[in-house]
Amino acid sequence: MGIDWSAAALTEIERTVARLPAELQLIARAVPVLVMDHPELEEHEGLLGCFEGHSLDTDPGNSPGLPSRIILFIAPLVEEAEADPEIFEEEVRITYLHELGHLLGWDEAEVEERGL
Repeated sequence: MGIDWSAAALTEIERTVARLPAELQLIARAVPVLVMDHPELEEHEGLLGCFEGHSLDTDPGNSPGLPSRIILFIAPLVEEAEADPEIFEEEVRITYLHELGHLLGWDEAEVEERGL
């Protein structure tokens, strides 16, 4: 039987959250993480993950919508890792932290500055 990449991703996310400082763990655990094989929206095509919703530095009352969530796209992550489980875990960790950065209100430049 092959690798259950979705389960592997969720396990790596749990390990990643457990290594965060306590105050960030609380924030991270409050935001659901979904794993999907491929992006459903054309605008997400080619992405490894995305953050949807309101960052912590915005007022959700100004733009109501869906609750915040992080989505990881398994097939692109497996492809990026060339189906190597260790590289896959690293890609999941980096992608998750990148999207968590958006939750914290960091734009693309700020996320990149932090190596994510």
